[in-house]
Amino acid sequence: MDPSRTVVKDGAVAIDGGTIRAVGPVDELTAAHDADRVVDARGHVVLPGFINAHVHVADILSRGFGKRRRLYDWLFNAKRPFVAAMDADDHAVAAALYCAESLQGGITTFVENAGGTGTGYDDDVIARKLAVYEAAGVRNIYAHGFLDEASDDALDAYVRTQLRKESDVVHPESEPVDTDEAISRTESLIERYHGTSDGRQSVWPAPYLAWGVSAEGLERAYDLAERYDVMTTTHAAETPEQERHLASSIEHLDAAGYLGERTLLGHCVQVSERDIGLLARSNTSVSHNIATNLALGSGVAPVPSLLSSGVAVGLGTDNSCQNDTTSVIADMRLAALSHQGKTGDPAAVTAERVLEMATIRGARAIGRGDDLGSLEAGKRADVVCLDTSFAHLRAEPNPAACVVYQALGHEVDTVVCDGRVVYEDGRAPGVVDRYPELAAEADRRASTIADRAGLDALGDAEWSPSLSPSGSS
Repeated sequence: MDPSRTVVKDGAVAIDGGTIRAVGPVDELTAAHDADRVVDARGHVVLPGFINAHVHVADILSRGFGKRRRLYDWLFNAKRPFVAAMDADDHAVAAALYCAESLQGGITTFVENAGGTGTGYDDDVIARKLAVYEAAGVRNIYAHGFLDEASDDALDAYVRTQLRKESDVVHPESEPVDTDEAISRTESLIERYHGTSDGRQSVWPAPYLAWGVSAEGLERAYDLAERYDVMTTTHAAETPEQERHLASSIEHLDAAGYLGERTLLGHCVQVSERDIGLLARSNTSVSHNIATNLALGSGVAPVPSLLSSGVAVGLGTDNSCQNDTTSVIADMRLAALSHQGKTGDPAAVTAERVLEMATIRGARAIGRGDDLGSLEAGKRADVVCLDTSFAHLRAEPNPAACVVYQALGHEVDTVVCDGRVVYEDGRAPGVVDRYPELAAEADRRASTIADRAGLDALGDAEWSPSLSPSGSS
């Protein structure tokens, strides 16, 4: 993923501390470097660590609740009640499960859009989550969410309609926060946590939704990002319901001074050519959350147009209760094929472009193109080794096509983040040593939280045979 997209056969990566020192032919590097440890990656594709540009970590425990619903129905009747019923211990277990699953799929960096009811978490929850990320050894960005403006009457009426569908669910109360308070709280979190864990942890301001934050809140979030040399992120243009105003979400953000090189927008499904022009001219980045957008029936973002306009686009797995997994590898194949099918052009988004979105383009989208996203000397040592000895990965000479179209995710056997091996031999030691019974504990807590939130009736529908026109099953 260097500027020339160099593929080194029989290659090696030399790592010193948390930095890549050299990349080149294995004979040259082994002669030039006396390594303390050698990871034997023969028969593997060796790649930069994958970057997940948009996730909601806590949702991983709510799989199975709220399927077959559109965004606001799921959001208010499943997601928010579930996350609101979680305590700090639940959040820590969710963070551990998320890290374990992500590392086994080669993700070394993720952007967490934090907040179950539109606002970020309290101090205890944040501390517990970040402690898990530190132990896991991943590179995480905690984007602290806030909503400081009530929704308009039309959206309120629409939300009330959704709430009436599930009277037994425990719907949490949520009120907009004061703008000063939101900005001050985010700044205090940046001061406390940004750059911790040897630089692996970052904090961003994250106005939660384009139309749920005041123009002042958006402008001040961007100013805060500039002042601390970080990024800022929000959800934008995900569904038609969000684009019911005379101005588009992108126009609204532009007028508020929020678009720019420090901004990452999640989704951007419902955007026009004019919107894309605004994004390109302002150097605003986008996270393409293909699986969740498809699952919620929200549509498919016009990624070919975004890419051709020069917009930096990364991949985000978003909510694992809608996506079903945290796998960037699974989403790469889905992204490539979806755009090929939607446009009728088999070359609309190639394997090479999708792999770039998971690595170097993703790094640029989160403002880290200078130190992440490629295997180059001087960059941080985030490396994934993917075993190509499996039958389904044979007979494909193109490594990009092999990874994007044929890999399933389980082929990753070694992951290095910041120079440390954080996943090998089928386990993430920083997670399993802390939670040796993680799977059983996650299942138990998921059930308990659902019961607490009154969500039992929202589980997957009973499996019943469909009937043919003749009436036989």
